Amino acid sequence: MSYLRRIYRLLAVVFVFAYSTVEVLIQRPKTRAQRAAWLSKIGNRLLRTQNITFTTLGPIPSNGAVISNHLTYIDILVHAAMRPCVFVSKIELRKTPILGWISFMAGTVYVARGAGGSAAKAAEGMAKGFRDGLPVVFFPEGTTGVGDVPALSFRSGLLSQAIAVGEPVTAGFIHYDLKPYDLAHGKSTRNDVHWGPQTLWQHMWNFVDLHGFHATIRFAPEPITFSQAAIENRKVAAEEARAAVIALSVPPQTNP
Repeated sequence: MSYLRRIYRLLAVVFVFAYSTVEVLIQRPKTRAQRAAWLSKIGNRLLRTQNITFTTLGPIPSNGAVISNHLTYIDILVHAAMRPCVFVSKIELRKTPILGWISFMAGTVYVARGAGGSAAKAAEGMAKGFRDGLPVVFFPEGTTGVGDVPALSFRSGLLSQAIAVGEPVTAGFIHYDLKPYDLAHGKSTRNDVHWGPQTLWQHMWNFVDLHGFHATIRFAPEPITFSQAAIENRKVAAEEARAAVIALSVPPQTNP
């Protein structure tokens, strides 16, 4: 039964991607807002196929920059499903099978670390998102963690750009809870939801064996109030932003 469930859920994912591909080729969304709305629909469809539900706590940011911890590619689906938004991501995502194409068509802004001009390109992309009135979402950790700590160290580049143009930066924190059945059978968010050292396909094979789970994302009631030192020094801004995200954290779920 486990094997059949995995195959069924993988086929459901393939169907959503195939349907959404035909949809975007027919509709040909031209504006960033239209592409973000298309990604939001994909997020909701994929979450339903995998029996993933989510709850938001606090006001959902509708503009400005939005930051949170980063545990898995499901974070992107949850952020997108709750409302249309623009993502800023590392260039490696563009090369990821399926997800890379989806992110490209959804208008994601890519950042190439260490590449000349990448900061200016990211700033330009973020500015377009801000001008379109869409929230611009990025993960300052720059990679996925496995939940051993509430948040890894934050990179400062994108934060400094958002602060420089005077956009509000709202903190969020996301965590996942498995169903009692999966917990009782030795599953864990660390190994089966969070994406650590496994390859994408290894992780997906474990992931689709779950019976579904629940995501909770808590948003701060107000944007971060950065100190004068943070405005003048982006490293300080990264520390203050990380503290704001961690302040919203909850202990990770553990096996009984």
